[in-house]
Amino acid sequence: MTAFTVGFVGTLAPSFGAKPAGERLERMSESGRWDAAKKVFRNPVPTMRTADMDFWGMVKAYATNDAEVEPSIELPTETPGDLAPRGDDRLRVTWMGHSSMLIEIDGKLVLTDPVWGPRASPWSFMGPARFHEPPIAVDELPELDAILISHDHYDHLDHPTVVALADRDVPWFVPLGVGAHLEAWGIPAERITELDWWGEATVGEHRFVSTPARHFSGRGIGDRNHTLWTSWALIGPHHRVWFSGDTGPADFFAEIGERLGPFDATMIEVGAWNALWGDVHLGPEAAVEVHRQVRGAVMIPVHWGTFNLALHAWDAPIVELITHAANADTTLAAPLVGGTIDPQAPSVDGFWRDRARASATPSAGLASLTPALSEG
Repeated sequence: MTAFTVGFVGTLAPSFGAKPAGERLERMSESGRWDAAKKVFRNPVPTMRTADMDFWGMVKAYATNDAEVEPSIELPTETPGDLAPRGDDRLRVTWMGHSSMLIEIDGKLVLTDPVWGPRASPWSFMGPARFHEPPIAVDELPELDAILISHDHYDHLDHPTVVALADRDVPWFVPLGVGAHLEAWGIPAERITELDWWGEATVGEHRFVSTPARHFSGRGIGDRNHTLWTSWALIGPHHRVWFSGDTGPADFFAEIGERLGPFDATMIEVGAWNALWGDVHLGPEAAVEVHRQVRGAVMIPVHWGTFNLALHAWDAPIVELITHAANADTTLAAPLVGGTIDPQAPSVDGFWRDRARASATPSAGLASLTPALSEG
C-alpha cells in the first residue's frame, strides 16, 4: 500500500489507521516472525491465506445458511456494580461484551480489546452491528492501570473507543506495529509499548507478557499482516490470567502454560468459528483443549454474543461450550454481558444454561465444509 493510498483511505475513514514506518518498521523487521522479503508477519506454522479459501464454497455457505445468526430476542445484560479494585490480592473479571474484559488483578485494573463502538467496521453505517448496548458507557469506566490490545481487527481495536480513551493517562500494551494506529488516533507515543512474542512490560509488580497466537491482522486494502497479533499473560503478585485474543489451534499453548502458568483464569475465544477458517479461530471444543494446555483453572469464554461474524447460530458458542466443558471436566464461568466473575466462585448464568437445555443437539458448526487450504 503506497503512502498516497494510506492517506486517501485514511481521509475517507480515519478508523483504517496508519501504516507502520520509520523506526517502528525497523523494530518490526527484527522480529523472528517478520518475512523480510514480503514485509509482513508470518505465523510459525502454515496458516490460511485469503487466496487459498474456497470462494464459491463460502458464497454457497452464506447463501444457504439458515442459522439464527442474530438474536430475535432482546439479550439480557447486567449493569456492573462498583468496579474499583477491592484489595491487593483479589481477582475479578467483568465481561463488557465480545473480547472486552475488565480485569481486576491484585490491585490493578486492566482492560482488554476495548470495543464500545456500534459496529465492528470502519464505518458507522454498515458492517456487523452490536446485539446489545455496552453495559456501561466508556466514560464510566474506572481509572485504569493498563490497556491491552491483541491485534488490529475491528472487533478488537475500535477507533471511536480509542479516541474516547485517549485523554486517560494509561499505558497501552500492543503487538508490534499496532502503535501506528494508536498514534494516528491521539495516543501519545510515550504511552504505547509494542511487544514481540515473549516480550514483556511491567506496571509496578505486575507483568504483561505477549504470548504466541495463530491469527492474522489488517484493517484496509493491502495491509494484511502488516502488524503482529498476540495473546497475553497477566501476572500479578498473587494471581495469573491468560487472554487468548484471536487464535487458531497450534502447538505453542503448552509452552505458554509451562513458562507462565498455571493460570487462575483463562479468557479464550469460542465464537466466529468455521471449518473454512479453522486455522485462525478455535471454536468451543478446541478452546477447552487450549484451556487445558495453558494450565487454566477457570475458563471464561470470550469473542461471542456481541457481533454476527460467522455462520453459526448466535448462541451456538455457549451452547456447545457448556457441553464440551462438562465432558472435559472443565470449570466454566459464563456471566451475562456486564456480569462480574469471581474465579473462586465460578458459575454459568442461568440464561445460558436455559439456552443449552433448549438445544436438542449441538450445532454442527458447518464442520462438513471442506477446510481452507493452508500456506505459511
